[in-house]
Amino acid sequence: MACHGLVYDSPAPPASRPNHQPAPTYLQEAEMTGDQLRELERNRRKAFWALANLDPGDPNASELLIVLDNLDNLDALERESRPSTDKALESSEVRDVVSVTRHNSGIDIVLELDIPQPWRERFLQASVGSTRLIDGFYACDWDKFLIGWDVEMRHLEQHRAARYKPGTD
Repeated sequence: MACHGLVYDSPAPPASRPNHQPAPTYLQEAEMTGDQLRELERNRRKAFWALANLDPGDPNASELLIVLDNLDNLDALERESRPSTDKALESSEVRDVVSVTRHNSGIDIVLELDIPQPWRERFLQASVGSTRLIDGFYACDWDKFLIGWDVEMRHLEQHRAARYKPGTD
């Protein structure tokens, strides 16, 4: 089945659902505000998009790698401040905890509140301009995002490896 996402300005707000509890938050509000998380993930997304156009080892990638290194350092500091019961999820783990729901239109969707942070914000930033149903995101867009995230992580690691080749210091 083809993905249904079309382009418009921003995702619609989730429909209110009585008795629906949000997914566990893996970022504590006291450590990083929603605005800070949004800005961090917006900057990460911009850097990923720019890096996607560069081959590993391209000198033009150095500033982007510094930005991504700094964002990773902020992530690490935030993770250290979390209670030990909260752990960051990898993309494969978040795929397992986010359930897919069959919408009454017959389309599989993912409810926004079912996506734990920081993954929800990452997905929102990657999905700016995409359509969705009022009740949730197209499940195929969520799946495409997670696959794309893994590809971006491999591409980032290739850039980092090319930057740190022994004998090039």
